[in-house]
Amino acid sequence: MTRSTPKTIVNDNPFMKPMEWVSLALLVGVIFILLPMLLDAFRLNLVGKYLTYSFVALGLVICWGFGGILSLGQGVFFGLGGYLMAMYLKLEASSVENTKIQSTPGIPDFMDWNQITELPWFWKPFSSLPFTLIAVLVVPAFFAFVIGTAMFRRRVGGTYFAIITQAIAAILTILIVGQQGYTGGINGITDLRTLHGWDIRTDSAHNILYFVNAGLLVACILFAQAVKKSKLGRILLAMRDKEDRVRFSGYQVASFKTFAFCLAAVFAAIGGAMFTLQVGFMSPSFVGIVPSIEMVIYAAVGGRLSLFGAVWGTLLVNWAKTTFSESFPELWLFGLGGLFILVVLAFPNGLAGIYRTYVEPRLTRRVKALEPAPAVALSHAAE
Repeated sequence: MTRSTPKTIVNDNPFMKPMEWVSLALLVGVIFILLPMLLDAFRLNLVGKYLTYSFVALGLVICWGFGGILSLGQGVFFGLGGYLMAMYLKLEASSVENTKIQSTPGIPDFMDWNQITELPWFWKPFSSLPFTLIAVLVVPAFFAFVIGTAMFRRRVGGTYFAIITQAIAAILTILIVGQQGYTGGINGITDLRTLHGWDIRTDSAHNILYFVNAGLLVACILFAQAVKKSKLGRILLAMRDKEDRVRFSGYQVASFKTFAFCLAAVFAAIGGAMFTLQVGFMSPSFVGIVPSIEMVIYAAVGGRLSLFGAVWGTLLVNWAKTTFSESFPELWLFGLGGLFILVVLAFPNGLAGIYRTYVEPRLTRRVKALEPAPAVALSHAAE
């Protein structure tokens, strides 16, 4: 009779693979240590603005990369989150003391300019910060739920869904501009000063908000990673590749699509709220079709299947946009277009594809080379 050696139980679906932990450590090191050390206050605040766009790209990885749902209207949810936060900040800046020169003190200045004499009912709850924070998460999620339920239960998808989301972005932009007395119109909501009494216009406040922004981004990455590794994530991937097979297996495809769309909306809304805090205003120029398409480009350049690639893609595209516009003001659009064409033709999987093809194999070989050789236990057969 022989004595068998017990087998080691290996987790086939770890939360993160070793190389993913390396990617996370690299990202954290760059945005938390390297960039704050190298950049001045103005440039760091600029990077903070870029990171707010990363929330949208991260949501698109879940929605488009995993779920196969291409949304060209994510600026809607980015703008909703930004406007909801701006409403609270504007009310705090519109105290009776600060607005005593107006015809009607105690209301935002653009309302007074449009001869509105009383604060609208839907503005009043936003005098509370806890209500505002909850609304930033709930309102975009509810809006996405209504859209997703209406579309996905009728099996509207692909190009048709993308066009419909574009139309929604255009409609919301027109609505915001047209209702100038309630939304600030084309100028948006500006002159935001304090957050619960804390002045957000100083360099020190911008630095603190940068780190809060970066921390929330890392938290969203970890949450998205948990979704990716769960059964829900595997169903999303299967649904993207073989939707009919998933439906015939008994799963409610519409419900899973709606969840992915709502999660992407919540991520985008968090980014919009942080944008308002980081930059100090919100306008309809971040809600329409053009910014929504740019947000899709961020995910495409980074790699629509990579959570970390979404962040790197956002940083790269916005850095290139800023650099080209500063150095070549007449040619920067051509340079940016050339970058997109290069990525699409040469690297269809984006920066994440380059990393997986050229960098990750070398890192894996180096890690294995540093690992000690496993000890071999000799066992003798016993009768």
